Amino acid sequence: MAEIDKTDGAAAREMITFLIGIQEFCIDVMLVREIRGWTPATPVAHAPGFVSGVINLRGTVLPIIDFAARLGFPPTEPTTRHAILVVQIGNQMIGLMVEGVSEILTISQDLIQPTPDVASQMAKDFVSGIVATDGRMISLISLDAIMPANEQAAA
Repeated sequence: MAEIDKTDGAAAREMITFLIGIQEFCIDVMLVREIRGWTPATPVAHAPGFVSGVINLRGTVLPIIDFAARLGFPPTEPTTRHAILVVQIGNQMIGLMVEGVSEILTISQDLIQPTPDVASQMAKDFVSGIVATDGRMISLISLDAIMPANEQAAA
């Protein structure tokens, strides 16, 4: 993984970038507990469509979210190049299935632009900003919106 430093002394944040289709997304690297290769998930009856199933992570049942489906894209057909980002959301650990992890960016807060007003409210719930750097537009994801409150309470 390459590391790109885009700071000018302002408050810097480290972000891990990943792909869904041809779009780039990022989350705060401090929320990522580990990155795993793709492991087939065991389906769960009556789970929301974006839940691929669960895996056994060192004795813990870990729900796997098809991140593409959660964002409204077509469901993912996982391959060996897919990865699972194990992240902490509140007091729950979940796995996010993504197409691949790209790099770690160190960026300053002033590079994060607000989500455009043309975006739907649902898009604004997931995307807390846009990182515009080196001709790239990287959506900064708010993990709090990934698991709706009723699914968090049930999990």
